[in-house]
Amino acid sequence: MAIPKPRARKPVPPPPTAPEPLDSHVLESLVGYNARRAYLVVYVAFAERMAVYGLKPTDFSVLSLLAHNPGATSRQLCAALDIQPPNFVSLVAAMDRRGLIERRPHPHDGRAVGLHLTAAGHQLMAEAEEAVIQLEKDASHKLTDRERETLIRLLQKIYL
Repeated sequence: MAIPKPRARKPVPPPPTAPEPLDSHVLESLVGYNARRAYLVVYVAFAERMAVYGLKPTDFSVLSLLAHNPGATSRQLCAALDIQPPNFVSLVAAMDRRGLIERRPHPHDGRAVGLHLTAAGHQLMAEAEEAVIQLEKDASHKLTDRERETLIRLLQKIYL
């Protein structure tokens, strides 16, 4: 009777190690790179918290502007948010279907239509704005209030 030969054992791979850090000093010196990295942190939190409201960043921005500027026209909103009019049409149509906005004749321009939040739109924005304010505080918790204000002011100097 032959004695079975022991099977060769496969070598166990070593546990994974963290990859060596890469030299990213050039990227980290770029405003765009740093703004994008910070945006991604805030965007992930925004997407998670706004999912319950069914809002994306552009939806939120339009509804927030309407909450604070009732009767704003499509032209005004497109200019404020740098949205192309053809893209804005479908955005407004979706909000209209959800019962969040309504169109009314503009009081000063007979050719224009003002957009207004409905009662449901006001309720949604009250809750959503509160949630966004909190998520921004959470996402920027490493900054003091003064640093946060300075960061916002400096970023605005780039695009305003």
